[in-house]
Amino acid sequence: MHNVMKSFREALANASNILILTGSGISAESGIPTFRGIGGFWRKYQAQSLATPEAFTANPSLVWEFYEYRRQLASKVKPNKAHEAVANFQKRKIAEGKRVSIVTQNIDDLHQKAGATEILELHGSLYRTRCTKCRNVAVNENIPICPALAGKGSPDPNIMSSDIPIEELPHCEIKDCGALLRPDIIWFGEQLDANVLEKAYDIVETCDACLVIGTSAIVYPAAMFAPQVAQRNVPVAEFNIEETPATKQLQ
Repeated sequence: MHNVMKSFREALANASNILILTGSGISAESGIPTFRGIGGFWRKYQAQSLATPEAFTANPSLVWEFYEYRRQLASKVKPNKAHEAVANFQKRKIAEGKRVSIVTQNIDDLHQKAGATEILELHGSLYRTRCTKCRNVAVNENIPICPALAGKGSPDPNIMSSDIPIEELPHCEIKDCGALLRPDIIWFGEQLDANVLEKAYDIVETCDACLVIGTSAIVYPAAMFAPQVAQRNVPVAEFNIEETPATKQLQ
């Protein structure tokens, strides 16, 4: 193990184009719930069932309240030592004339808050909205993003109703549009943005070292990235508390 670590440190020191792939595990210590697996409930709802285009079509008020709750959570927490370590590592390498790209499955913006740059968000951001008609994407860090959502998004299981009239939900401000906005999040059953995916594949195909931090590597297409890097005989290191499905693939 000592020789392996020494070998990887040397490879990392010599690398000039480094990929850091991160997932929900890196934000867990900051207090961001993953909403995946057992216990992933909000109110009475399985949280994953709200992260679908079908749920938004059926009840946009409910889905907006859920994401308002998530935005409230994310806005109150701070980056942890892992986020800071990634940001500091990136700054050191940039000062050496090297490139460090962060490809994340997270939507919490904690990498940005820690001072990192060159961040590719595969699944979107809690702080962006997208128009359901003209598809315009807007950054909005205000909490909440509309008066009707003020104080909404409660996790209280005794609060079940989501009866905000649709006209009071966030709407597009582009002239002659005015359509309903949705969180700029890739939901279950949706394809990743083609431009984002193209950039991710370019990073995967050109990096000469890869760090995998806090991701179970089971969500595609991100699950393919580290194995694809390893297949090119590029050194890959995984940092997780437990073994993941990717662990054996990277050995």
